[in-house]
Amino acid sequence: MTYFLGVDVGTYESKGALVDSEGKIVATATRGHELIVPQAGWAEHRPEEDWWGEVVAIIRELLAISRVAPGEIKAVGCSAIGPCMLPVDAAGNPLGNAVLYGVDTRASVEVDELNEKIGAETLMRRCGTGLTSQSVGPKIQWLRRHRPDYFAKTWRVMTSQTFLVYRLTGEVVIDRYTGGNFGPFYDVDTQAWTTDFCDGIADPSILPELRWGDEIAGTVTAKAAAETGLAVGTKVIVGTVDAAAEALSVGVLDAGDMMVMYGSTMFMILLTEQIARDARLWYAPWTLNGLHASAAGLATSGTLTHWFRDQLARDLDPATAFGTLAAEAAASPPGARGLTVLPHFSGERTPHHNPHARGAVFGLDLTHTRGDLYRAVLEGMACAATEVFETYADAAMPVKRLIAVGGGTKNVPWLQAVSDVSGLPQLLPAHTAGASYGDAFLAAYATGHVGLRDISAWNPISRIVEPNPATRPVYDRTLSAYRAFYARTRDLRQTPP
Repeated sequence: MTYFLGVDVGTYESKGALVDSEGKIVATATRGHELIVPQAGWAEHRPEEDWWGEVVAIIRELLAISRVAPGEIKAVGCSAIGPCMLPVDAAGNPLGNAVLYGVDTRASVEVDELNEKIGAETLMRRCGTGLTSQSVGPKIQWLRRHRPDYFAKTWRVMTSQTFLVYRLTGEVVIDRYTGGNFGPFYDVDTQAWTTDFCDGIADPSILPELRWGDEIAGTVTAKAAAETGLAVGTKVIVGTVDAAAEALSVGVLDAGDMMVMYGSTMFMILLTEQIARDARLWYAPWTLNGLHASAAGLATSGTLTHWFRDQLARDLDPATAFGTLAAEAAASPPGARGLTVLPHFSGERTPHHNPHARGAVFGLDLTHTRGDLYRAVLEGMACAATEVFETYADAAMPVKRLIAVGGGTKNVPWLQAVSDVSGLPQLLPAHTAGASYGDAFLAAYATGHVGLRDISAWNPISRIVEPNPATRPVYDRTLSAYRAFYARTRDLRQTPP
């Protein structure tokens, strides 16, 4: 038999999937970890424990429960949250916690300075996008300024999946889709690192080698085999970030295909034939050679539902709380009886790119219930997602197919609210195994065992969520109130306390 292994590290948990050559999931495993928030605007992980330690445990569990012989696993694919910033020393050991993707806004000053220094027009022409909290370059500059002792010891700056692949193979590589978020180091026309804008930040020699996501990075070393139980010499692909792996897992293959991922943040990827430059969106070359990607994302989504559960639903069993809250939200009418929520609990990314935005609730009275408030939270995220879809349309990037993925798709009121507010249907695939499933497919594709179009047989579309036209009047009012609420409050809190 022939098998393929996919592992993915997310914001709150790591997942693994062992898949056979026909796309059947043989075994899955999950491990949870915390999002570390040392102070407002920061977001971190422990790379040894939360990344590598969990991946080792997951691989060993998959081998144990499936009883698949390690030699029957032909290739491994890794994905993880990204882009992250993890400086490591010459021995490959992390120099502190990993600084996460755009939800970490600690480098806001550096973002503003570099945008001013380099210029928005130059950044758009050379890098394909402006600098935001999603960009790694300003975070490296922050490291140099605020942790000079770490910076002096830095051998390489890795991202999340780079670290996993390094531990498996000893190779330091990064796919170009992730590398495109390392502005201002990445040149979109040459698809390579550039030294033109690195003065005062770092030399690009500390960055991983750029490759395509479906290339073979290397093979499992003896040390990694001893830790994981994999066979020495097993092929490991370069891999990609979790969002790209998840997009591949549901058949996002052609220009006009968009994935919307319901995860810790809502994240969108639209494939295009040409480089699409727009300051509100994040350009990157696609993880597979030949297409380009335009990405967007909210700052707080699934994270906000976790916050709501932990702070406002402590009376519920954590194991079943989300189901109970979804039922309470479904019992509240569309529009949440006049409540409006700004879901900017970690600032906001697309299209505002405002790290100082804050969450807010308007319209409360003594008759409102927890279900009303939770529904308003979900509808607030639907309004935020609708603004993202409108941004793509305004940038002349038409969406032909919208495919919804992620754990949040199990939250029926949230899923339906997005279609109702935006007016867009959403396709749902048969499997919601997530990025780890996409990693396994990419590993199978990279080693020649399947074709790219075989994903439609691996994971066909199972149903469509259509907008409910009866809700149009109320959601027009909700969206209008949402826009006005943000416009009238955004200047009240311009700097953190």
